[in-house]
Amino acid sequence: MAIDFTPEPRIADLRDRTAAFVRDTVLPAELAMLRGPGSPDDTLRRKLQRAAREAGVFAPTVPTGHGGLGLDVRGQSVILEEAGYSLLGPLALNCAAPDEGNMHLLEKVATDAQRERFLRPLALGEIRSCFAMTEPAPGAGSDPSQLLTTARRTDGGWVIDGRKWFITGADGAAFAIVMARTGGPDGAPEATMFLVPSDTPGFRLVRHVPTLDAGFTGGHCEIDLSGCTVGDDAVLGEAGKGFSYAQVRLAPARLTHCMRWLGLARRAHDIALDHASGRTAFGSRLGDLGMVQQLIADNEIDIAASRALIREAAWALDTGRSGKHETSVTKTFVAEAVGRVVDRAIQICGALGVSDDLPLAAYLREVRAFRIYDGPSEVHRWSIARRALRNRCTG
Repeated sequence: MAIDFTPEPRIADLRDRTAAFVRDTVLPAELAMLRGPGSPDDTLRRKLQRAAREAGVFAPTVPTGHGGLGLDVRGQSVILEEAGYSLLGPLALNCAAPDEGNMHLLEKVATDAQRERFLRPLALGEIRSCFAMTEPAPGAGSDPSQLLTTARRTDGGWVIDGRKWFITGADGAAFAIVMARTGGPDGAPEATMFLVPSDTPGFRLVRHVPTLDAGFTGGHCEIDLSGCTVGDDAVLGEAGKGFSYAQVRLAPARLTHCMRWLGLARRAHDIALDHASGRTAFGSRLGDLGMVQQLIADNEIDIAASRALIREAAWALDTGRSGKHETSVTKTFVAEAVGRVVDRAIQICGALGVSDDLPLAAYLREVRAFRIYDGPSEVHRWSIARRALRNRCTG
């Protein structure tokens, strides 16, 4: 089966309009944010999303039935890369984490009533959400089977007890998708996902976790769930299928992360190219020095390889494959490649690169965490190797 990465005319037009919107509207807002509060708030989010709607580039990952552009994953790979050219681009287009992954999960798993209550306002940018699985040690992290939060049945509902940690976007989120252990036959580990409005009694935001990165609206937070009671209608999908539903969300969400961060890597590289083209040192342009050219070439290689892996993984998802292997390979490579690209850009720009006169230092802080989000590189390498060995044994 042939793989064609040429964007159709509609996608090419949307790509160009997205690039222009990011350049003309989003980058100035990013500059003001980095010189001011350092992180986006909901006032800025709403302002940028209104502008994105007016520009016709809003919600590229959302199905048309919920007011989005309804792009397939290959189309998303083109547009989200352009959106990611700024830290604020995905936020403006309503395709930023964690909302983007939550919208995908709700579309695939939720009931019609749940889609109307939670997905529709989320897709329109009227509210934000968070995904609450990670817990303080020894709870769930890279290994979700260590889930400690529990949910027990009561008359007409469930009572959730536990503690969640590093929950992105929790401050100001209208609801959380909470993963809790519900048990199974003979004590077998089972988990269930619950849709929990943030004003539910027993749901309490404890604190913001101070972190290296600051690019997410609502921060990374710790949440306490003590006697948090929800009805049966809060169960997302079916009880006991939380772990399998997590896979529904995981592969596409880790891939859209890669798309967005590739855009930021391109931005860092362009900043370095501008500097190398104009700065002189040792009697010549900086860009004429061999060692600088090596840094530039390595950036070009990492960007091209990342894009190729993203497009192949997108093709796999669009053609009905699980994409588990392809997205795992892509996430591992891209997470490390974008870090290398930003780091080399800083090296090319020298002292200017580590100063706040350029956004590169902020970019480096943001992309470093990507090697941990959606599974650390080490966990992905472990699973990639296990699959390769299993295929060799059964092939």
